[in-house]
Amino acid sequence: MFQLLKSFFKTQNTLINGTEPMKKFLIVGLGNIGNEYAETRHNIGFKVLDTLADTENFSFETAKLGDIGTFKVKGRSVLCLKPSTYMNRSGKALKFWMDKERIPFENVLVITDDIHLPFGTLRLKTKGSDGGHNGLKDIQQLLQTTKYNRLRFGVGSDFGKGRQVDYVLGKWGEDERDRLKERLQRCTELVRSFVLAGVSITMNQYNNT
Repeated sequence: MFQLLKSFFKTQNTLINGTEPMKKFLIVGLGNIGNEYAETRHNIGFKVLDTLADTENFSFETAKLGDIGTFKVKGRSVLCLKPSTYMNRSGKALKFWMDKERIPFENVLVITDDIHLPFGTLRLKTKGSDGGHNGLKDIQQLLQTTKYNRLRFGVGSDFGKGRQVDYVLGKWGEDERDRLKERLQRCTELVRSFVLAGVSITMNQYNNT
């Protein structure tokens, strides 16, 4: 499959073909590669995209700067990206695929963890600071703007002074794991709404739910 994908890239300018630019979307889930990070709070972006892949029946393949998968919904083409650049260089992968696929800036959505929100709280925003998040910080620097769509998934802040890194790189607690499946499904519904209905309607319907 990987060799087939490589051959495809050599013969096509873009992965998503035959779709108008305004109907192309890029969904970027932030996280770190490696099994040791798979079930950590910091990898919620990867977790959301894995759930989306199950829901929309597509798979990920290893490509340049990340794992990618695509699906279509009502005439719209969606490219999902899990960067392999590690969190601190997330912007490099995002910008490469946005430029390569000629995806409009307003059709990009970044999914990230947020310690400033209670566990499971969803907040979709069209702009904002990086909030101390290294992945968002790199994206901001590469895009040269703070005005880009991002879905913040609350992971809470149940940690002591100086323990933030250990907390976000720690694994989910038992209570969190029990609630995670429903929250992930809610995220996939939000992503579909973002693609089909737009960011404003989606914000009104899903924020803080």
